[in-house]
Amino acid sequence: MQVDGFICYVHDCSYKAQASASVGEENNKVKLYSYWRSSCSFRVRIALNLKGLKYDYIPVNLLKGEHSRPDFLQLNPVGFVPVLVDGPVVLYDSFAIIMYLEDKYPQNPLLPRDIHKKAINIQAASIVSSTIQPLQNLSLLNYIGEKVGPDEKLPWVQSVLRRGFTALEKLLKDHTGRYATGDEVFLADIFLAPQLHAAFKRFNIHMVVFSPWSHSFMWME
Repeated sequence: MQVDGFICYVHDCSYKAQASASVGEENNKVKLYSYWRSSCSFRVRIALNLKGLKYDYIPVNLLKGEHSRPDFLQLNPVGFVPVLVDGPVVLYDSFAIIMYLEDKYPQNPLLPRDIHKKAINIQAASIVSSTIQPLQNLSLLNYIGEKVGPDEKLPWVQSVLRRGFTALEKLLKDHTGRYATGDEVFLADIFLAPQLHAAFKRFNIHMVVFSPWSHSFMWME
């Protein structure tokens, strides 16, 4: 798998709020509040595009504090992105959003039918969403930067990423194929791609340097 091409394709399509296909007029009501660099928002954009769903992209600039505005907090009291609005349904957790999309729009499944492989995908996604990403959230990084300074902040983030990717290596090493858990794109890929993109582009982590990850992430070369 050419990871740069995959990420660029999904990122370009989703950032412009364009989907590759339409599945009916009802999809016009789907709205996504998103910040372009948010890995959580990135996951949802990938899922929407893989599902072939049209949606309205509503940018929320975190650097300008738009996530703290009263009108946004009415949608999401937590003040994070992404937020998905689908008619009367308002969801503001990327995992919940993706599971909702999977249940409501069954085309192009994001989970395999095999129960073991399905569990592996969910576990990989959970490692990213609960173990890695929260520790490199923008608000936390800003706080750490204020306490220790940039020279100590980056090594700390890199240690978090190393620990998380090492866990993913152990989980995925017996399941990888062309993609993370075989020869089809599933939930694990949706969560891994944004996190790996952040590791490469923001935090100067390169998988080829770390031999323990070479097997599981071979599909990215």
